[in-house]
Amino acid sequence: MSMLTIKKISASVEDKEILHDISFAFVPGTTYAILGPNGSGKSTLGNTIMGHPDFTLTSGDILFGEISLKDLPPHERAKLGIFLSFQNPLPLPGVSVMDLFRMALVSSKKLDAMTLHKKVKAFAEELNIKDELLKRSLHEGFSGGEKKKIEVLQAALLEPKLAIFDEIDTGVDVDALKLITTFIKKHLPEETTLVYITHSHKLLSILNPSTVLVLKNGHLIKTGDHTLAEEIEKNGFEQI
Repeated sequence: MSMLTIKKISASVEDKEILHDISFAFVPGTTYAILGPNGSGKSTLGNTIMGHPDFTLTSGDILFGEISLKDLPPHERAKLGIFLSFQNPLPLPGVSVMDLFRMALVSSKKLDAMTLHKKVKAFAEELNIKDELLKRSLHEGFSGGEKKKIEVLQAALLEPKLAIFDEIDTGVDVDALKLITTFIKKHLPEETTLVYITHSHKLLSILNPSTVLVLKNGHLIKTGDHTLAEEIEKNGFEQI
């Protein structure tokens, strides 16, 4: 059974259609990579699945299991178990990292405060995140690497059924990237579907994804296994 099924979706931003008639089914517990040149619609696809208000689904449907996401706001999609890590997370002045975690997990009664504190401390140590960072306003003055580590820490705490990571490698060196991807594999449930949006060959070599999807000009033009990524690295997108 598919975790997520996109059926002939088209999507637009400010009345400009970006995605055109895309269909695909994502299977539980599988790692996917979405590749494509800049402007091909990769981030638009992630944001459309998440229900970002700036992105309009103009046709088709998105099913999470048997539930249509078409009319659900982002927070309801998150409650179902969908997580999106943003390419460039925006700062949230006045709301500390721990405030966010408490609101997301303690207020919803998923974790008690003591358990949350212990998990955050253990995860932060594993990701080399300083305690001081957890007390600061979310993403305010954070480096690119710090933002990405906080994003994957959120994912580990929330344990989503579907996790979409949009360019998790941006602003991250190779050692930190290996740390982050190892952390994701270790702490997200085995049945979680992992989707990495990227054009980074260093990330692909670390991930070795089961399935590769290639977008170009808003169309899904090809799918394949990890050898497709190797072909793109060798010959570029123009040959696909």
